[in-house]
Amino acid sequence: MATEALFRSDAYLQECMAIVTRIDETGIGLDRTVFYPHGGGQAGDAGWLVLPDGARLAIADTRKSKHPEATPDDAVHLPAPGQEAQLETLVVGMPVAAQIDWTRRYRHMRFHTASHLMCAVLPYPVDGCSITADYARLDFVTNEPIARETVEAGLAALVAGAHPVTIDSISDEELAARPELVRTMSVKPPSGLGRVRLVHVEGVDLQPCGGTHVANTREVGAMRVAKIEKKTARTRRIVLELV
Repeated sequence: MATEALFRSDAYLQECMAIVTRIDETGIGLDRTVFYPHGGGQAGDAGWLVLPDGARLAIADTRKSKHPEATPDDAVHLPAPGQEAQLETLVVGMPVAAQIDWTRRYRHMRFHTASHLMCAVLPYPVDGCSITADYARLDFVTNEPIARETVEAGLAALVAGAHPVTIDSISDEELAARPELVRTMSVKPPSGLGRVRLVHVEGVDLQPCGGTHVANTREVGAMRVAKIEKKTARTRRIVLELV
């Protein structure tokens, strides 16, 4: 049974009740979760599982399940080391409260939305990205020079524009007919379930994405370009940091 990925429809949900469905060497499976599994360039969530007796099991990372029957929504919660006593009490069928590290997640949301704004500031294909709690890194396919001031000014204008960010979807077939929506060359769009999730920054950007985002560009806040470098002969790497 697939994990119900609650973060797909509500990225601001910080906690949910869930039932343990699997415990093995790969991690802990739940029937539903607020934890985003690493993918699409975005780091996986960390947080806690609160057991019925109140004990807190720290989750260090979340990954997509590699079990043969897994769907793209199936998540594996990886416990932090040194919690053998808590793990021994965990059993399939146990109810738990899944709680994400919200401070960390919200930084992911801000950086991920900023990366979409960058696709409007710099209209080049993206050949790699990484969204963490400390920075966002994007590799743009261009051999043209990129000015730090131009990037920062363009990004700041879009943040100040307070553009709504909404979630929509189209069918796999519709996406195949509209290849221009796919800006990333290195990350496959989240297809395979019949519908493809779209992130729409009103008046700014529209592209397939399975990640978590803020609801309005003003929440991105102040950011600066920490680095611009020539990564290869055809790519320029830009690293964003929070101010």
